[in-house]
Amino acid sequence: MKIVMAPIEMIAWFDIPGMPRAIRFRHDGNVVKVEMIIRMSEEKLAGNRMKVYECQSEIHGQMRQFQLKYELNTCKWFLYKI
Repeated sequence: MKIVMAPIEMIAWFDIPGMPRAIRFRHDGNVVKVEMIIRMSEEKLAGNRMKVYECQSEIHGQMRQFQLKYELNTCKWFLYKI
């Protein structure tokens, strides 16, 4: 996978404890539906707490894995790895 760390527009829902779940996002004009979240974890990057999502979706007819990051302090989403 290649590191991209690009900001994205995200549609997500939050459960009762406040955990965000990714639904779909837009990157470079393409809308990608998050079909499966394989793993969720939390990390600190430069002192900022981030939720890390290992996901899988069908992109251009192929199943691809990618990583999304959600920065808790600023509420921003990033496409981290493709």
